[in-house]
Order: sequence, then structure tokens, then C-alpha cells
Amino acid sequence: MRGSTKKRGSKWYIILDEGRAEDGRRRQRWISGFTTKAAAQARLTELLASAATGAYVPPSKNTVAGFMVQWLDARRSQLRPSTMYGYAKIVRAYITPEIGTVALQRLTGARINAFYNTLLEHGRAAGKGALSARTVGHVHRVLRRAMRDAVRWRLLSTNPVDLADPPKAQATAMKVWTPEELRRFLASVQGDRLSALWTLAATTGARRAELLGLRWQDVNLDAGRLSIRQTLNDVGNRLVIGEPKTARSKRTISLDATTVDALREHRRRQNAEIMAFGRADWPPHDLVFTTEIGEPVRPAWLTRTFQQRVKVAGVPKIRLHDLRHTCASLMLAAGIPAKVASERLGHAAIAITLDTYSHVMPAMEQDAADKVGAIVFGG
Repeated sequence: MRGSTKKRGSKWYIILDEGRAEDGRRRQRWISGFTTKAAAQARLTELLASAATGAYVPPSKNTVAGFMVQWLDARRSQLRPSTMYGYAKIVRAYITPEIGTVALQRLTGARINAFYNTLLEHGRAAGKGALSARTVGHVHRVLRRAMRDAVRWRLLSTNPVDLADPPKAQATAMKVWTPEELRRFLASVQGDRLSALWTLAATTGARRAELLGLRWQDVNLDAGRLSIRQTLNDVGNRLVIGEPKTARSKRTISLDATTVDALREHRRRQNAEIMAFGRADWPPHDLVFTTEIGEPVRPAWLTRTFQQRVKVAGVPKIRLHDLRHTCASLMLAAGIPAKVASERLGHAAIAITLDTYSHVMPAMEQDAADKVGAIVFGG
């Protein structure tokens, strides 16, 4: 690639000669906006140097909003429906309204920092209040991933989000139940139509979407095992069956005898509902947990129902997802190896388990010290 500078009126221009197009015509690109010849020449030198190293990115008039539309469209077939919905919501609610008109190649770390500050001050819809640092962190991650693809697709030379400083969200203390509190809750929901679901959540740490997507064909009560093969999520008020969260989320989990008994009782109850409703009319999805007429259970309804059951049980208020945390904490506190706990939980890596449940580690470390001491010194 070659280039030169030229003055027109009071402005200086860069003229890049990018070779010839497929039809044989010369391809020239004019870049404007320089007030002095020296500034234009300096920028031309940078462009020619980047071309020599293979890092040259042709100038483009694409905006952030235009690119985000292209990016979401390209990612549509590669992301889980729930993830895609979340990304599109963040783009539509925050990125496009605030920085959508900015030229993609003029997006800088400073401009992104100003964007984050705006969200922190009055980022909610119609400016009705501030966004939390946690939510702005989600925006940051989506924008960073999008701009990373822009670099990979040769639309940007560097990722401007890497030069930005997202707000640090304060870590919230994890809320879990003690074994006694968990027993009180499970005793309180005995006889509940979905008592088996609460039991399964407590003893396996399965995610809400995994529980609601569980099929009978993936459950072997005689062997005391079940396999996580699909999930059920609410995507834009539409129930969607999809793949588990990660490759390691597809897993087989062993069940204790009490949980197996709870599932057997649940199946008997469900079979009675099928007979009362009419087997021919019962939906053919094979889901373990359904409504009284065989329809899939909506995730939001399950969360509300859990909170109601917690209140009746008189135990400390926690989220439904905290049943997963409770199960994980109890496993590690009981001395179950972190790798085994990680595999049961379906974490992508054991490091996630160790980092998420680091609060359990001091007691485990002391227990390890006591056991090693007993081996070495006897007693």
C-alpha cells in the first residue's frame, strides 16, 4: 500500500492507494480531518507502518450501533437463546442509546469510561435512576466481547474496551443454610407437589434451568443416577428448551437413597395426574417437573414459589440459586474433594469451585492439618 498527502482548501487529506479492485480499477481512500501537513504526514506514516506489519485496518464509517447489529446477527447461531436474549437486551437498553452514534473506529477508552459513568449516574430506562456497578459490569463484558470480535474481523486494530476502567462491583456475601436450616425447610415442604424438586435442588446443586429441563428418560431410579442433558429457560417470555450452560454442565449425577425415594413418590403423583387429565392429552415432552396439566413450569413462578415456601418454613431468606450454593458448601465442608464437587455442580473448571466457595476452605485446611498431624505423630 502507498500513500500521499494533499491540501484542499484549509484542510489536509491523506490519499491511500490500496491497489486495484477485482474489476481492475484503482482503489483510493481519502482520509480527512487534518489541519496541518505534519499531522497528516504523521498519520500516513502510522498507516503505512501498520500495513507493513499486517495490522492495517481500512477506515470505515460504521457506527457502534451498526456494528452491534452485525455482531448480534453473526453470534445468533453460536449462543444459547437465553445468552443471546441477554446480550440483545443490553445492546438495546444501554449501548445503542448512549454510544450508538459514535463511529466505531473513534471509540476510545476515555469515551467508554464516560459511558460507564453515565450509566452509573442515570442509566436506567428513561433516566430513572442509577445502574448498579454489577449491571454496568455486565455491559462492559458484552461490549468487550463485541469489540474483540471487531478486532478479529479486521474492523479495529485494537480493542478500545481494554483501555477502559469498568466499575468494581462490591462482592456480596454468599447466603447459605446450615444443615439444620436445610432440614427444616425440606421437612416443611414434605407433601408439597414439588417437594422432590426442592429435595433434588438441595442434594445435587442443580441449576434452576437444569431442574426444569430434566426428563424422565434421563433419570435412572434403579441405578440412582440422573443425567443433565437439556435446560428450560424463559427467553423474552417464551419457554425455550436448550443446551446446558457449558460442555461440563452435561453430566451424570449420583443420587442418595432419600432423593431417589422422593423422585419415586413424585412419579407416582405425576402418573395419577396424567390419568386424571388424560394420557392422550398430556404434553409429550417427558419433563419430570410440570404443572398439574403437564405444561412446563415457568422459571419465574418457581422462584416466587420457593420464596413462599421459605417464608412458611421460617428459615433465613435465601434465593433459589442459593440452594445450589448451600449444597456446594456442605459438600466441601464434609470433606468431599473439590474435583468431585466441581463435577457434580457442572462447573467449567475446578478453579471456579475453589474460587466461589473459598469461604469453606479455611475449615477444610485446618481439618487437613489435623489429619496430617495425626498420621505423622500418631493419635
